Amino acid sequence: MKVLFIGGTGNISTAVSRLAVERGVDLHLLNRGHHKVDVPGAKTIIGDIHKKDEVAEVLKGHRWDAVVNWIAFAPGDIERDIALFAETARQYIFISSASVYQKPPSHPVITESTPLANSHWEYSRNKIACEEMLNRAYREQGFAMTIVRPSLTYDTVIPLAFGGWTDYTIVDRMRKGGKVVVPGDGTSLWTVTHSEDFAKGFVGLLGHQQAVGHAFHITSDELLTWDQIYQAVAEAVGVDAKIVHVPSDLIVHLDPGQEGTLLGDKSHSAIFDNSKIKTFVPGYRATIPFRAGIKRTIARFEADPQRSKVNEESNRRIDAILDAYRKVFPLA
Repeated sequence: MKVLFIGGTGNISTAVSRLAVERGVDLHLLNRGHHKVDVPGAKTIIGDIHKKDEVAEVLKGHRWDAVVNWIAFAPGDIERDIALFAETARQYIFISSASVYQKPPSHPVITESTPLANSHWEYSRNKIACEEMLNRAYREQGFAMTIVRPSLTYDTVIPLAFGGWTDYTIVDRMRKGGKVVVPGDGTSLWTVTHSEDFAKGFVGLLGHQQAVGHAFHITSDELLTWDQIYQAVAEAVGVDAKIVHVPSDLIVHLDPGQEGTLLGDKSHSAIFDNSKIKTFVPGYRATIPFRAGIKRTIARFEADPQRSKVNEESNRRIDAILDAYRKVFPLA
């Protein structure tokens, strides 16, 4: 099976690339050659997907069993890809996001038929618009698309509701005994998925004839509260997390840039029903518990001085939120 990944060396896609090669996929990675992530067995095609004419020439003569775009975020990206791959790909997979599901949710359990709506996050609305364009292309033109919606998936990032991701600062605060902010009361349920687990479900969809026209989310079945997630991160560095619960609305008031990721996503419980991916990819099961996976992630950060730097601006933002909260609750 001959497959093209547009991107393929990111937080989620690297694990998928490696597993695809391991499973015997003839994998080609289209990128600009700036990221030095090693995927043994994959072939690299140098090109910029944002330069349509250039990439059309680079890909000329190729036909694909599947094309996956890991870096499509707006309808213009989809319009370009339909033009590029309508005649050369037997399947096109769009990487959407589980943040497209309605916020706030009207039902606690999320399935692929949960309505799509997110008034708080432009990122999610753009992904919804991409999905709508692909569904029209499938219905009206027979464009062979599949949609995949990852939720909070990690390997090379620290998956926290506030702080973390590529920023090591909050882990440094934990290590030094500083207080950290957890949005809400810490009891909302969330699902965190290791990229290697996500890859097991995703690779099973490559070239899957019956997956055309369908949307899937692929997550772990492990449910954790946000307090448990933060405590697991602290445990990975051998300390207890000193948590202060701060309402999401207050965080967003003080730091408006958090509206999308909090009010448009992580301030609500996220319980995913994975029946559909398990039906299409028999045997799919996530096996890496967060307590184990996050230890690997933190160890990777701490082995690299460039990744384990402290961002003092991040500390100032956290302290400003804590100071504002203490004006109402002095003992926090």
